[in-house]
Amino acid sequence: MVRVNSSRPEIYLDACATTPPGPAVIQRIMEVQQIAWGNPSSIHGPGICAAELLERSRQTTASCLMANTTDVLFTSGATESIHLALLGTARSMQPGRLVISAVEHPAVVAVAQMLNREGWEVFTWPVDALGRIKLEAVDSMLAPPTRLVSVIWGQSEVGTIQPIKTIGRACRDRGIPFHTDATQVLSQGLLDWASLPIDLLSASAHKLQGPKGIGLLLVRPEFLSSIKPLQCGGGQEQGLRAGTEPVALVAGMATALEQMKKLASDFDQSKQNQVSMVKVMRDALQKNLLTIPGLYFTGDQTNRLPHHISMLVGTAQNQPLSGRAVVRELAKLGLAASSGSACMAGQSKNSMVLEAMQVNSEWLQSGLRFSLGPWLIDEQMQDVPDLLQKAIYAVASVV
Repeated sequence: MVRVNSSRPEIYLDACATTPPGPAVIQRIMEVQQIAWGNPSSIHGPGICAAELLERSRQTTASCLMANTTDVLFTSGATESIHLALLGTARSMQPGRLVISAVEHPAVVAVAQMLNREGWEVFTWPVDALGRIKLEAVDSMLAPPTRLVSVIWGQSEVGTIQPIKTIGRACRDRGIPFHTDATQVLSQGLLDWASLPIDLLSASAHKLQGPKGIGLLLVRPEFLSSIKPLQCGGGQEQGLRAGTEPVALVAGMATALEQMKKLASDFDQSKQNQVSMVKVMRDALQKNLLTIPGLYFTGDQTNRLPHHISMLVGTAQNQPLSGRAVVRELAKLGLAASSGSACMAGQSKNSMVLEAMQVNSEWLQSGLRFSLGPWLIDEQMQDVPDLLQKAIYAVASVV
């Protein structure tokens, strides 16, 4: 249960934006901050202690993701990982074509715009009405001069999961480096990096109940030497990410991954894991939301993030309402939700994702997202439909 103050629990349904750090994570960060506060590049006692703990955390991270320790680069979060993966790779080759999906995170879109100014051609891979990549376009998208591809694995705004293995194999067959933003997918279960046809993978810790300010980039060995660093100075992270490593935050992320691995192992014996429990809660909530007139669910309802509900919100008379206005009313009622990507939530703009899915223009600011986590309890979920109806009524009454 999440509390915003000492008296009232918050119904926190915004896991795609961030998650409350787990108790074990907080404890580990505090411990490491006390015992390994040294600079891991120093060769005295405190520095050696920090360096040893940094590498143990790297080993834990790699083990949880079925990767080699040399595959793991620590960054400040997924946004930096995305920039290092795409800019670092692109700047090591002659400009060509970059292909991104039409439903990318704003960080990927920003990188694409930067590369376009540097002489790269940018193609946008179209999606269907459910936000799914149009696989029939694979040959045209990956034809020369395509030299780099990035497709988000799990879309945070509408929840659709892309056929990432199919895309990855198609890129590999053509010798095209392939990057994916796996932030939302990793939060729902550990990955088997060794078996994935992916060359570069970005993720953040704070989406999986780890700390903010730390993330990772997984890189295949054959690509390490071809990535150009974005910042220089020290030789940290195999020379690709200069700056003193935040040992406590790295340890916190490793602990969050370790907790996911432990819970998966514990629940394997009971035939139900934490993710499936959240999915059951999600499915029950979505069923109860069906009673509210003026709601239209978005995204792929089959291939979707298991903790995610996305919808367009309107009146009973089928008039679109502002998703941001509904979010504000829900906040007054003690329910935290989102109207789209948290990185764009402060902007009153049409949703690029909904636009790519060819949603009617009148509804492009009507998106609403609930994303759940294991901190929630069934009693809280029972209150959500009534709270949403109250929020909708409050917004509709002033339209």
